[in-house]
Amino acid sequence: MTDPLPAWADELLRTARVAHLGTADAAGRPLVVPVCYAFDGQQCYSAVDQKPKRTAGARLRRLRNIADNPHVSLVVDDYAEDWTRLRYVIVEGRADVLTRGPDYARGVDLLVAKYPQYRALALDREAGLLVRVVADRFIPWRYS
Repeated sequence: MTDPLPAWADELLRTARVAHLGTADAAGRPLVVPVCYAFDGQQCYSAVDQKPKRTAGARLRRLRNIADNPHVSLVVDDYAEDWTRLRYVIVEGRADVLTRGPDYARGVDLLVAKYPQYRALALDREAGLLVRVVADRFIPWRYS
């Protein structure tokens, strides 16, 4: 289990609008992609939604990477021109791909609550593709 997060880091993980998911394939070749996500205090969820992509669904490279190597990092940062306000949280953990079930439905509910756009995209609460990152460690940092 991880150490408790400072309040500012928990707030950043719950409210930031975008994160960057880092995966690597079996050979260690990295991939980092921006994702919409929701955080429940210990896990992060990100949907494979209907926004246009170069490759569809389960053939996405990030999903193939997770199948080959479930160790991932998720970075949430808050950039400011005033560098004394810089801060980030890195979530290190293991990812899996959910396609249905109670954890899948919980992730969808969290995402729909956070992003009104998902109501228009009609995320399927019963079945789809959802990446879940279970945190092994949080690495919070801020300038001050």
